[in-house]
Amino acid sequence: MRRLALLAALAFAAAVQAAEPIAIDVYRDAYCSCCKAWIRHLQANGFTVTEHVEENMSKIKTRLGVPYSLGSCHTAVIDGRFVEGHVPAADILRLRRQPDLIGAAVPGMPVGSPGMESGDRQDPYQVIGIARDGSRRVLADYPQR
Repeated sequence: MRRLALLAALAFAAAVQAAEPIAIDVYRDAYCSCCKAWIRHLQANGFTVTEHVEENMSKIKTRLGVPYSLGSCHTAVIDGRFVEGHVPAADILRLRRQPDLIGAAVPGMPVGSPGMESGDRQDPYQVIGIARDGSRRVLADYPQR
């Protein structure tokens, strides 16, 4: 009886801890391999990804309001907000908890960011949050390794 109660408690705890998958749409160029690597990073971190292969990525970025200066190779949409470039999954979750932000970006393609791994090398980069008024703030800072 005690063993059965313990098993029931463990099963309940596991069910409570199991999170719903987080849906995200990713827009990418057909020929970009780092985009696919970033998608694998998201999937490994609990995201359910719907891929959209696009011919004209600049059109997508403009429609979503991604500032040109923060551009990268792929763009995602989650909860109506954009995620530009190689933003780590943890920072996408951080974005979701900040209702004043319309998006987050990792400009360029920094080595060592998710999808841009190259051994132990990590160039420094920041995750930038973009507010509705166009202001920007650093959400996360990743130093060089």
